[in-house]
Amino acid sequence: MEPELLIRAIKALLEVAGFAYLGQGLVAIFAGARRDANVVFQIFRIITSPVARFVRLVTPRFVPDRHIPFVAFGLLLWAWILCLVALARLKSGA
Repeated sequence: MEPELLIRAIKALLEVAGFAYLGQGLVAIFAGARRDANVVFQIFRIITSPVARFVRLVTPRFVPDRHIPFVAFGLLLWAWILCLVALARLKSGA
């Protein structure tokens, strides 16, 4: 598989998960305490659950579960930035 195609595919997956976290956050703000009964929130939770499980595995136990989505979004953001840098390096031939 071509490296650029692989990096672009990873970048696309990171974008889907990142936007799902953003959408989940917006729904949580608008729905408040009833967010768990919201169908859209549940769909976003299904999309982001693999990322949240992975982050829970790699973070220390003292990090509360309520902070996992913030940590996950931060890691997704940094991975996306790294993908952008890798694509730029491939384009420039460096």
